[in-house]
Amino acid sequence: MEKRTFLQTLLTMGLSTAFWQELSALDVSSEYKILSDIQDDEKFWKHIRSLYMLKEEYINLENGWYNFLPKPILKAYFEQVEKLNREATYYMRTRLFDDNIEIRKQLAQVVGCRYEELVITRNTTESIDTIIIGTDWKPGDEVIFNAQEYPAMIDMFKIQARRYGIVNKIISIPNNPKSDEEIVEIYRKAITPKTKMILISHMINITGQILPVKKICDMAREKGIFTIVDGAHAIAHIDFKISDLNCDVYASSLHKWLSVPLGAGLLYVRKDKIKDIWCLFGETGYPDDDIRKLNHTGTHPAHTVLTIPASIEFYQNIGAKRKENRLRYIQEYWTQKVRNLPNVILNTPEQSERACGIANVGIKHIKPADLAKILLEKYKIWTVAIEHPEVQGVRITPNVFTTTQELDRLVQAVIELSKT
Repeated sequence: MEKRTFLQTLLTMGLSTAFWQELSALDVSSEYKILSDIQDDEKFWKHIRSLYMLKEEYINLENGWYNFLPKPILKAYFEQVEKLNREATYYMRTRLFDDNIEIRKQLAQVVGCRYEELVITRNTTESIDTIIIGTDWKPGDEVIFNAQEYPAMIDMFKIQARRYGIVNKIISIPNNPKSDEEIVEIYRKAITPKTKMILISHMINITGQILPVKKICDMAREKGIFTIVDGAHAIAHIDFKISDLNCDVYASSLHKWLSVPLGAGLLYVRKDKIKDIWCLFGETGYPDDDIRKLNHTGTHPAHTVLTIPASIEFYQNIGAKRKENRLRYIQEYWTQKVRNLPNVILNTPEQSERACGIANVGIKHIKPADLAKILLEKYKIWTVAIEHPEVQGVRITPNVFTTTQELDRLVQAVIELSKT
């Protein structure tokens, strides 16, 4: 897509004529035939930033829990709220189910799978817990997962251990691995004849490390082991297709990097595995091999789901590769400036292919909670403290609206604090 076409598309999403004129002031005749190459064009991204309503009191570098809605998506969301408030049960009884199918189809195209293998849930935790609880466990069944997995998933496996007698084998992944093979081998060594399932984070939530998911899933499939991929931070963050990963289950939260309103996630289950999963909530209206049997959670905020197409449109207008390139650029912009400083610990790999927008930094003599407090109170930078046996630091999660000037303030803070 050429730059002029991209800007015109933004206009169709409800932007004002004045804003279009402002964007048009950019030099659209310059050599921007492939927009994925503009990750360092601060002037261009400043205009994208103007699509967001941001607080000026601090720099927000904690966009990992959920993302702000840019104004076009926020407008679409309000419109859906008003629509449902007008139509109420009439809509729910006449259009809801058909619209849900159409939205699943759109979402499936974005993430790269068949829509019959995907349902819209409320979040990653609900998606993965549905599979864990729905598995037919036997005493002695073994599960392998990394110690840095999301706590809610670990807790659910602990509950299954108490309830059914399964065995949880917790492995440790290096924060700065030497190769994919090193990581795959850690999983391989943990496998025994009793291994039934492996849970893998596509992108580790506390460090931003991207794991070699396909290689792990390929290895597991050869051994007949069921795989679940926690992709909470991967959808609309990095450019990939679920169908390329060779996993059995994939789960994500759409209110993170796809910028859907709070309360939307997805669950993908490989078609031939659906029949083996029991329902979390009662549902006998679908065949055992229909993924919709796993999606009966009662009445839900339909206006959130109805906003998904607007979020998809916004994401596609920016471009999957363009967004990934920008997020990786701004992460490396600041990490490269502090990585080798004395007393600074980078808990995120240096190699570009092993991370994208998220990174984690610690300072040896400062506890994470204290570091987060100092960054906010002294430097007006909002982050989140990570206190984990394997990771001590603050998670830094910028977004497409983050400027290099804001990251310069972070770099200045890290340099000063590393010397205290």
